[in-house]
Amino acid sequence: MMSKEFMIKQKRPIVGKKAKKAAAWKFTLDLTHPVEDGILDSANFETFLKERIKVNGKTGNLGNIVQVGRMKNKINVTSEKQFSKRYLKYLTKKYLKKNNLRDWLRVVASDKETYELRYFQISQDDEESEADE
Repeated sequence: MMSKEFMIKQKRPIVGKKAKKAAAWKFTLDLTHPVEDGILDSANFETFLKERIKVNGKTGNLGNIVQVGRMKNKINVTSEKQFSKRYLKYLTKKYLKKNNLRDWLRVVASDKETYELRYFQISQDDEESEADE
């Protein structure tokens, strides 16, 4: 008989784990109103995103990991790696500031995967009533 000291538990060999297909992160930027009004160029914004999006801490490193595409007035960003929707909002605000549009447009989440550029709602009635007082 073997004593307990000499008995070694053998670990069961790890049976091959199935590799899961990488989840894709898809986000959409809806630029309909500013593009129709002619104050924003969607092609220019698309190139801005392609130049500025960082992958592994480096700009201009999109490769096959991140795709930026434009369909009429919408820009689609698809990523195989984890990609933050908040980062897309940050870059959009940066573009608006660079082109002096930040005072007129704001970035609003219309649903879980979509941002929309909207105009600020300025109520003229409030301004007029304050001026009268």
